[in-house]
Amino acid sequence: MPSLFKASALVALCLLTGAGVAAAQQPVAQQPATVTRTIKAVSYDVGGRTTTVGLIGGPILPGAKGSARVRAIKGVTNIHVSVKGLAQPTHFGAEFLTYVLWAVSPDGRTVNIGEMAPSAGGGGKLSTTTQLQTFSLFVTAEPYFAVRLPGELVVLENQVRKGTKGNVQEVEVKDYKLLKRTQYERLSNPLALAPDLKHVPLDVYQARNAVGIAKLAGADKYAADILGRAQSSLQVTEDFLATKAGKKKVVSSARQTVQAAEDARALSMQHQDEARIAAERVEAAARAKAEAEAKAGADATAARRRADEAARAQAELAATREQLLKTETDLLRTREAATKSEADRFRRTATAQRTQLLQQLARILETKDSSRGLVINMADVLFDVGKFDLRTSTREKLAKLSGVVLAYPGLKFDIEGHTDNTGSDAVNLELSRRRAEAVRSYLAEQGLSATNITARGFGKNGPVAGNGTAAGRQKNRRVEIVVSGEIIGVTIPR
Repeated sequence: MPSLFKASALVALCLLTGAGVAAAQQPVAQQPATVTRTIKAVSYDVGGRTTTVGLIGGPILPGAKGSARVRAIKGVTNIHVSVKGLAQPTHFGAEFLTYVLWAVSPDGRTVNIGEMAPSAGGGGKLSTTTQLQTFSLFVTAEPYFAVRLPGELVVLENQVRKGTKGNVQEVEVKDYKLLKRTQYERLSNPLALAPDLKHVPLDVYQARNAVGIAKLAGADKYAADILGRAQSSLQVTEDFLATKAGKKKVVSSARQTVQAAEDARALSMQHQDEARIAAERVEAAARAKAEAEAKAGADATAARRRADEAARAQAELAATREQLLKTETDLLRTREAATKSEADRFRRTATAQRTQLLQQLARILETKDSSRGLVINMADVLFDVGKFDLRTSTREKLAKLSGVVLAYPGLKFDIEGHTDNTGSDAVNLELSRRRAEAVRSYLAEQGLSATNITARGFGKNGPVAGNGTAAGRQKNRRVEIVVSGEIIGVTIPR
C-alpha cells in the first residue's frame, strides 16, 4: 500500500453513483455489479513536467473539489492529491469508514493506490504512486482501506483541465466493476452509534468491518484458515486496545487484521466462482446427455455412438458427484475437528484464567469458587454499623480489586447486599440495597463498565448462617460480589 497522509479526524466524501443503486439487496455471494462508463483519461509523457488535473464532485456534493499533480518518470508515476469541501463518510451508512483513491486503466482494470482520510475541516491530501502511465482517477467511500474492488459510492472523478500536459483520450471502460453498497448493508456494525474516536482508533473500526464483511462473503466456509487468522489478529487488536498497550501497537495490529480479512474475502469469492463454474460444467454435461438421448434412434450406429457418449458422460458425472461428496465430507470433518479443538482450547484458557483470578482476588478479600462464578465476600465490618457509606479501608480494598479485574475484559459483576434478621424487613431491605449500590458506584468510578455491574439488596433473605447467635448474624451481614463471564468460563443469564 502506498504511503498515506492521514489527518486528525474522520470526514467523508459525497456520493456520485455510476449506474444507480440496485432496488433490492443481492446475496453477498453473487457477482459484483458490472457497469459501462466513459471516462476521460490522460496518457502522461514519461520524463515530462508535472501535470495538474482537476477532481470534481457529483450533483449530490457539488462543493467538493480538488486537484491531482501528476508526473510520470521511468517505471512509476507520482501522484499528489489535494481535496476540500468534504463531509463525514458515515453519512452514507455506519459501515463506511474511509476513502480510497483509485486509478483505472483503459482496459477497465482498477487499482487501489491509497487511503485518503480527510481532516476535520473537510480537506484531505495523499501522496502515492502507480505503475500505470495512462489512467483516470476517482475516489470512493469504503468500509476499510484494503478493498480490492471499488464500491459504487463514487464521490470524486478527475476532470481534464485546459493546458494539461499529456495525450487526453476518451476511454470507454467496459466491464468496469463496482461493488453494490448492499454488499455491506447487512454488516452488524458497532457504529450504529457515533464512533468513539477519542478512545478507539479508526483503524480498529475498519478491522471490525473487514472481518464482518469477510464473514458476509462466506469466508467462514470458503477461506476458513485465513479468516481464522484475521479473527485471531482482531482479538489481539482488541486485547491491545483493552489493555491500553499503546496506539502504535493497536493501529499496526488493526491494519494487519484488515489485510488478512480482505485476503479471506477475496479468496472466498474466488472459491465461490470456481464452485459456480464447476456447477455450470456439470449442468452442461447433463444437458448434453439429455440431448444425446433425445436424438437416439436416428440409426443404429448413431444410436450406439450416442449411447456410448451418454454412458461416458454419466460415468464422468457420477465420478464428479462422488468426488464432490467426498470433498464436502472431508471439509465437514476438518471443520468439526477445528471447532472441537478451539472449544477445548477456550475451556482450558478460561479455567486457567479463572484460577488465576481467584488467587488474585483472594489476596484482597475472601473469595471462593462456585457454580455462579467467583464469589467475593465483603463482611459487615467494612461498613459502619447500620450505615451504607464505604469505609476508607473498604475503598482501598475495592480499588485493589478494580485494578485486578480490569485486566480481564468482559467480566460481569452482580453485587448482592444481605443483612441479619434484626430490625424490620423494610429497613433491612433498604440497607442491603444501599450497601450494594455504594459498592457498584465505587467500582464504576474505578473504571469498570457500569453496564456490566448490577446491584441488588436481599435484606435478611439468603442467610449463610443461623441468626440465633451474634457470630451467625455477623456472617449474614455482608455484601457479596459474584464475578462471571466467558473469559473465566462462567456465563450467568441476566
